[in-house]
Amino acid sequence: MRAGPARIALWAFSVLVGFWLIAPTLVVIPLSFTDKASLVFPPTGWSGRWYTNFFTDPRWSEALLSSLQVGALVAVVATVLGTAAAIALTRSGSRWAKSSYGLLLAPMIVPTVVVAIGVYALFLQYGLLGTLLGFVTAHTVLALPFVIIPVTASLRGFDRRLEDAALICGASRWGAIRQVTLPQIAPGVVSGALFAFVTSFDEVVVSLFIQSPYLQTLPVMMFASVTRDTDPTIAAAATLIIVLTTVLVLAATFATSRRNRVR
Repeated sequence: MRAGPARIALWAFSVLVGFWLIAPTLVVIPLSFTDKASLVFPPTGWSGRWYTNFFTDPRWSEALLSSLQVGALVAVVATVLGTAAAIALTRSGSRWAKSSYGLLLAPMIVPTVVVAIGVYALFLQYGLLGTLLGFVTAHTVLALPFVIIPVTASLRGFDRRLEDAALICGASRWGAIRQVTLPQIAPGVVSGALFAFVTSFDEVVVSLFIQSPYLQTLPVMMFASVTRDTDPTIAAAATLIIVLTTVLVLAATFATSRRNRVR
């Protein structure tokens, strides 16, 4: 069946919009290979020295490790808490369930700078500024909505009769959830974990408020580099972030599609 002119025009428009959105991101990649000591596009020469500088400079490498550490911890904590909250809210008959759902999604709606000011005031009182616990706690609050939404969507398509059958066969409530429910909603859980990691890894506003000289994440280091100089090392850092997030998204997509084929 041949596609009509309207459908072709819609596809062309979608491709144009997609290119318009990703073009500024793709510009960063050639900038990271420039041979100049400043950000000049298009590059007049090519060099990999800015990647060497990124991995040999202790400031950049420590910031990368800090971001990976915080992101991994946030992905675990937010996935556990978000999945538990999604299961509780979708099965609750309380009139407060919708209000609780909206409250948990508030960090995604409230301006980040407002959240950052509140977190700063609270952490200052309890001595959590510049600590790993403080970063994980703050980023988990921001990442929770991105776990709750996909897990809730998966639960709404889940047949509760499968879990009831497991209970009838003698399984405990936790056993039924672990062996029946979680495997069925795994794509939503994986997506939530991915988004939680990316949210933490990319967070800069709240991180700027709670940072310390002893603990800085990669986005904070990049922000400081922009305000201090125009070293193309920042382009190398941005390219690594693009590659990392792209690989994670493709891996999650492959895992989800493979699981759906097995079903």
